[in-house]
Amino acid sequence: MIQMLSYPFMQHAVIAGTLIAVMSGTLGWFMVLRRQIFAGHTLSTMSFPGATAALVVGIPLAMGYYVACICAAIAIGWRAPTRHLTGPLSSARIGTIQVVGFATGFTLLGYSTHILGGLDQLLFGTFLGIDRTQLIILIAMTCVVVVIIACIGRPLVFASLDPELAEAVGLPVRALDIGFLILLGVVVAATAQITGALLVFALLVTPPAIAQRLTARPAQGMIVSAGIGVALIWLSLICAYFSVYPLGFFTTSIGFAVYVIVVVVQRSASGLRAVHV
Repeated sequence: MIQMLSYPFMQHAVIAGTLIAVMSGTLGWFMVLRRQIFAGHTLSTMSFPGATAALVVGIPLAMGYYVACICAAIAIGWRAPTRHLTGPLSSARIGTIQVVGFATGFTLLGYSTHILGGLDQLLFGTFLGIDRTQLIILIAMTCVVVVIIACIGRPLVFASLDPELAEAVGLPVRALDIGFLILLGVVVAATAQITGALLVFALLVTPPAIAQRLTARPAQGMIVSAGIGVALIWLSLICAYFSVYPLGFFTTSIGFAVYVIVVVVQRSASGLRAVHV
């Protein structure tokens, strides 16, 4: 462990992974609460066509990530009634956006042969070679996300649980809906540049899903979700450093294993309590 942290690239990887886990765990908690996992998956996959388009056109890669994810977030939430954001019509629209995005990304691969060499990095990312500029951006992004969630957390929880009542008492539910999706898209764009288009979705779902099984309180749930994400990233980095398997394999496998263990323990405990009663 000490040897691993003696390398600057691993120090940057640990710091970046921690920041990404905090952002993903916090926003992911709301995403799971709002039942917008499909929307989160679509936003994460939209970073792929955004990156390929940026490489083909010749603009900065980061711009492609941000433009694609923000446009997808607006398309998902625009003009959709609040009560239908998780309904069948919304799912159809989100699925269409995802399919078009993937098709566009793979189509653009044919226009630039050098992209094929970095396809694995676009999809699965890499924590190696993270520079100081990326760390500064992630630190600033994490601070902004934490401040925004601290400001809108209560009304967002209210609007997520009972949007009709929240709208009746005067909360700007539509603005909260679209604003949350855009914030989620920005965070996905920032983290996908390091984690890849697929790994960021695992961090958005698994830690919050575990946290919501452990506690129903919003503040505690977000803290637990972020903590689980940080522990998951650290453990995955250690395993990946001492093995030949990629980071994404350990992140998804360990996260899924922990979720299964939590579910089994909770159900066993419930069964024991029922027997004693």
